[in-house]
Amino acid sequence: MTPTAIIVLISCYFLILIGISYFTSKNDSNEDFFKAGRNSPWYVVAFGMIGASLSGVTFISVPGWVASTGFSYMQVVFGYLVGYVIIAYVLLPIYYKSNITSIYQYLEQRFGSTSYKTGAFFFFISRVLGASFRLFLVAIVLQQFVFDAWGVPFELTVVLSILLIWAYTFKGGIKTIVWTDTLQTLFMLLAVGFSIFFMMEKMDWSLTEFLNSEAIAPYNNLWVTEDFFTKNHLLKSFFGGLFIAVCMTGLDQDMMQKNLSCRNLKEAQKNMMSFSVVLVIVNFFFLVLGALLFVYADRFHISIPLMDGQAKTDLLFPEIALNSGLPIWVGISFMLGLIAAAYSSADSALTALTTSFCVDFIGIEKKAAASQKAIRKKVHIAMSLLLIAVIIVFKYVLDKNIIDGLLTVATYTYGPLLGLFSFGIFTKYQIKDAYSWVVAGVVLLLVIAMANIPAKALGGYVIGYELLPLNGLLTFVGLYIIREKNQLKTSESSRSPR
Repeated sequence: MTPTAIIVLISCYFLILIGISYFTSKNDSNEDFFKAGRNSPWYVVAFGMIGASLSGVTFISVPGWVASTGFSYMQVVFGYLVGYVIIAYVLLPIYYKSNITSIYQYLEQRFGSTSYKTGAFFFFISRVLGASFRLFLVAIVLQQFVFDAWGVPFELTVVLSILLIWAYTFKGGIKTIVWTDTLQTLFMLLAVGFSIFFMMEKMDWSLTEFLNSEAIAPYNNLWVTEDFFTKNHLLKSFFGGLFIAVCMTGLDQDMMQKNLSCRNLKEAQKNMMSFSVVLVIVNFFFLVLGALLFVYADRFHISIPLMDGQAKTDLLFPEIALNSGLPIWVGISFMLGLIAAAYSSADSALTALTTSFCVDFIGIEKKAAASQKAIRKKVHIAMSLLLIAVIIVFKYVLDKNIIDGLLTVATYTYGPLLGLFSFGIFTKYQIKDAYSWVVAGVVLLLVIAMANIPAKALGGYVIGYELLPLNGLLTFVGLYIIREKNQLKTSESSRSPR
């Protein structure tokens, strides 16, 4: 596809999204922006969450990761599945019972304002970095295959990307996103399906024949059980995935804001369980696509694209979809799928950041009613500018596969949230609220130090995603240390036999 054709396609796509925004944001109230009036159909939320969970990172980076890790990412995905069950039956009942707009308000109810601000702060950092990872990926693809041909600088590409998101979310917020995510998920799944179908057709294979062929053998290692010291060992990956799901979905305002827009708890649980099963299947097909990409590239002598002089496997999918002579439908569906996957997570992230900053940091609900809408819109613009700045910085500092980078950041920033929420849910102790931020900060520094210990110093043991539960455990222990003594005595006496 030519750069001009891609731009026309993207323009038409965003006109559709803006049209959806027009019909879903006529009320333009904060209640609709933050909660969608608590009236979203659960099945619409579930389908849209598939795209939001996968994002442009999965769409591009997971297939590109297959060359080095094979199908072992499924070990993490199976951990996700168990994590979603925990979210549905442990966290969602708490959120609905608390009747909150931001899930971090639970920490204020449970511990106090400092813990509340601490939790909201770590979410804020997590989501800014996570959304920036995702948008950075789509920006470099657009730059490589569209804007470089016109001499447009990367920085302007980023500005245009964020501007498009702002254009269809600034009025409707989560009410608009529930519906745009549904369309975006559909385009993303069609892109995967078309790509697999046409590549196999060109190589004269059926799906069954490919899965049973020798060509897939170098990539289909699903279980890693031989060496516990490796980063992607089964147990480390599974439990890492479990805690990543709990934290990056269940303790994340972005993902939970969609769930809290459902009519009631039962519908939110239906949404979570149906979404989780479909997500496992979809991730498997992304890995099949990844293996197929490398087999296809090898057969037709397609080189992995370079970025700044280095081979970038994240760019193999767009290279094959757009420049390898496949039917035009592959290129069209790829671009729609890429934009859909990237923006289905980025738009909700921008809305969640706006919600969190308004509710958690400036207390918008306590401001004069006449000024609340204006405050929300100013914050929405500020969050857009922040994302632009972080994405541009990423271009000069990132040096690893995007999905790996995203999950690594999660082990640092979601650990304090895991510790705070688990201590609040599973104990009856009160803490010295003023010191909760100290605990979170000290543990974060400890975990960063652990992550940088050379494998050689640990006898060859490579630290992986198990840092996330360890981070949460250390935060839990730190909170136990700063518990209120009187509360401890009360709790202990209530448990003693009479």
